[in-house]
Amino acid sequence: MKIYSSIVDPSHVTHRWVFDFELLLFSRENLVAIENFMYKWWWISIPYALLYIIAIFIGQEWMQKRNKKYELRGALILWNTFLALFSFWGACRCVPELLHSLTEHGFQHSLCDPILKEGITGLWLWLFIISKVPETIDTLFIVLRRQELIFLHWFHHASVLVYCFYSYGLFAPSGRWFTTINLCIHTIMYGYFALRAARFRIPRFIQQSITVFQLIQMIIGCIVNISAYKYKYDGYYCMTSYSNIIVSLLLYFAYLILFAYFFYTTYLQKRTKKRRD
Repeated sequence: MKIYSSIVDPSHVTHRWVFDFELLLFSRENLVAIENFMYKWWWISIPYALLYIIAIFIGQEWMQKRNKKYELRGALILWNTFLALFSFWGACRCVPELLHSLTEHGFQHSLCDPILKEGITGLWLWLFIISKVPETIDTLFIVLRRQELIFLHWFHHASVLVYCFYSYGLFAPSGRWFTTINLCIHTIMYGYFALRAARFRIPRFIQQSITVFQLIQMIIGCIVNISAYKYKYDGYYCMTSYSNIIVSLLLYFAYLILFAYFFYTTYLQKRTKKRRD
């Protein structure tokens, strides 16, 4: 596999150490084929998400009938390490484009001007969308290892999957924010999961910090959507549709409530109980 020392994207962002496969969307033919496929078939994510939810509960019932749970420690380490490396590489490709959009064109551009689907950043945007399908394997590990499965986990996986496929088909510019922040946080989160699966002793504040980062992500998501709505309402050029803004805002607000509740019950409530005891 050939590696290029540097490649300049159509957005004028320079990327270092570029692999051959990352040049896939420099071809207009490939780009149009992917766009047409995603626009036409994004709805496939809905039955997939429903099957995912059904499979979860069937799997939990099946595991309850078994006397022994699966350990799967080696597979879990490899899986989380892979996702951490994938997220890290994706973040390395998407962060420069977001910073370029902000510094060269301003906040409104980053929210309202079409996110570039061409080039290296465009490929990683598409890979990010597609990755939401295999990420549901996270839940498989929880079910097979007979761990506690909370509503936040499966609702987040299912709804993010559908929204990502839906948004890619609509060419939503705010996706540059959602994609970049999510990749950065997943780099840390899956790295933490891999180390924990390998039985490294990790300070509790690291786990708390990851949840705080996720809360910040949801707050930023709400701000991005509200700002995009305001720009559009005030008559500024903004290619994000009202329907996409509303759906995205409702989801981010729901995630914010769920993650805040998780943080409270997992860290604050338990700490209060310990003090009382």
